[in-house]
Amino acid sequence: MDRTDAIDRVETILETVESDPMPVPVREVWVYGDVALGLDPIDRLDVYVTKDVLLGDDREDTDAGEPDPDALEGVRGIGKTIRTEWAQRYPDLVRTNPNGYAAPEKCLAAHLLPADEPVHLEVCNTGFDRNVTQRLNGAVARETYAEVLDPRGVCLWVDGERDDEALERLREGSFAMPTLEEALSMLGADDDVAAEAAETVHRERDRSTGSSVRGDVV
Repeated sequence: MDRTDAIDRVETILETVESDPMPVPVREVWVYGDVALGLDPIDRLDVYVTKDVLLGDDREDTDAGEPDPDALEGVRGIGKTIRTEWAQRYPDLVRTNPNGYAAPEKCLAAHLLPADEPVHLEVCNTGFDRNVTQRLNGAVARETYAEVLDPRGVCLWVDGERDDEALERLREGSFAMPTLEEALSMLGADDDVAAEAAETVHRERDRSTGSSVRGDVV
């Protein structure tokens, strides 16, 4: 992906989060990896979204009524895992997990990402900084290094406020970032573990194509 196109895609994602109703409340938007490093072209655009979990059942708080039974036939969790109003407005974007429940991360991906671009979306209920450490610790304990989250990230949007300065620096590619191996070592990974984890992450990226999404709960 050309870097200019990648930054344009990032801006489109920010504008969509700012202007459209989302399937779940969105608290933060980050980018990480290649785009944060200033690379051009970019093998893959990595976006991280921090979401809030719906509490209770929002169907009692909406005037939209019940979802269209034809458009959302067989979908469970409307009003509990995703907002009822969003599901009714965008029934074609509702996505489910294998059990038939509406999956917030898949719904966000359907709303925010084009299917034909190399963009990966990470969705979690906790912030990027905390999740980076949690994922690294879990990956080291289980030796599942493909689960490591690249800690070289830039926060662009928090609680409705866009960081225009960070976006401009991102466009200029002016963030100074360490190598992935160095970044993992800074988080406490032993040198040999950091090297193996970095190699695994790069190998997994090389295998990835098109748009993808991963949901995480911490």
